[in-house]
Amino acid sequence: MLIARLIAEPDHLSARIDAARAEMAESGVRLASAAMLDFCERTMQIASPDEDAAALRKALDDHFAPTDGLVCDHEPTIPGLFISDMDSTMIGQECIDELGDFAGLKERIAEITERAMQGELDFEQALRERVGLLKGLSVDAIEECLASRIRPMPGARTLVETLKKFGCRTVLVTGGFHHFADPVAAQLGFEYVVGNRLEVADGKLTGGLDGPIVDSSVKKATLLAEVEALGGNVTSLATGDGANDIPMLEAATYGIAYHAKPKARAAANGWIDRGDLTSVLRLLGIDEQEWVRV
Repeated sequence: MLIARLIAEPDHLSARIDAARAEMAESGVRLASAAMLDFCERTMQIASPDEDAAALRKALDDHFAPTDGLVCDHEPTIPGLFISDMDSTMIGQECIDELGDFAGLKERIAEITERAMQGELDFEQALRERVGLLKGLSVDAIEECLASRIRPMPGARTLVETLKKFGCRTVLVTGGFHHFADPVAAQLGFEYVVGNRLEVADGKLTGGLDGPIVDSSVKKATLLAEVEALGGNVTSLATGDGANDIPMLEAATYGIAYHAKPKARAAANGWIDRGDLTSVLRLLGIDEQEWVRV
């Protein structure tokens, strides 16, 4: 069976369900029920006895977009593990692009970043190229960038702290850098951080990296290792926005693409296109009265 949870414009939910039902029927997906969740404001739950998740998602996109949604084969539960990307997911910026601005190279670096996020470039090659362009930049620029440019996504800390309230393990895993990820994790409440390290000598960036690269395979491996450490059967949640997040999103019980690039959105079984990160809590069925407001 399939369970879909959907957040959309309230008038669309009631007015367009019949058209969505007809499209689903044409694709061989029966609609068993569709009702608003009493305990989760503005969220509709749709049930089907069939298994074609792609056809169900297409009908939802065709008739309700823009939406926030989640499609899975069971009624969603609160996860025991939450693992998230950082840049453009937990924070509103791409740190390397902002750091590039201090070197007068933001446009050039941002173009490489965008192509990598779309899945058009090899991640490691693109990362090393961008870091190389920062050679000679003072580490003081990192502190200034953190203070003046880096801001959490709306709802980020509420999401993390609410999940922790229910006993969920929280991990920030990024293809970005510990110089940024460590303070961001502390601000938002993440318990553990995995990221890359910029190489520094004499107070300046060398243009290189210190240690192994955190890429898409490491993100997935981190999720799987954390699941195993928690007993192997734990429900997992992952959020991300770019091609580098796809293996992690696919491996999670609930992989939610946050205002994501098309390839990442297509790979995930959940998506946030209209709301902020608190939409994840609604899709999981956590009553707003239980949220940790910070």
